[in-house]
Amino acid sequence: MNNTLNVLYNIVLSLWIGGIAIFTFLITPVIFRFFDRDMAGKIVGKLFPGYFLYLLILAFLALVLILAGRHVIASSAFTLSLAFIVIALIINIFVAFKLHPDIKQIKQEIHSFERLAPDAPLRKRFGTLHAVSAALNVLLLADGVTLLIMNSLIKK
Repeated sequence: MNNTLNVLYNIVLSLWIGGIAIFTFLITPVIFRFFDRDMAGKIVGKLFPGYFLYLLILAFLALVLILAGRHVIASSAFTLSLAFIVIALIINIFVAFKLHPDIKQIKQEIHSFERLAPDAPLRKRFGTLHAVSAALNVLLLADGVTLLIMNSLIKK
């Protein structure tokens, strides 16, 4: 990858990793610390569409940049990086267009988490989908970190 493409690629990966880290480990916990469960859920719910779009755009930009620099990257490194980016794109598309809408629909049926019994079927379904979402979020973070490390180890 030429120097300009490499710098842009590193910036995209840094924004990807930093965005996930800030949203997951700073913004969301602060919101849930200072607001009751229902209000915090509403606030974070309003932020999610922008967050998912942000990650989807960054994964797409990473794809464009890696494809633009493919002639300079060793074949195996390119293939592995491409695979990680495609996986991230698939996850982001699934989360933004399937998982999040499903979670949002269930949340609309739950009028208050504070008043809903812990063993209520809707709460259990929400918990399952939320766990999948959280796991995929961590996977996207690991994916981005792996791509950044791989890019720094690639001989250019």
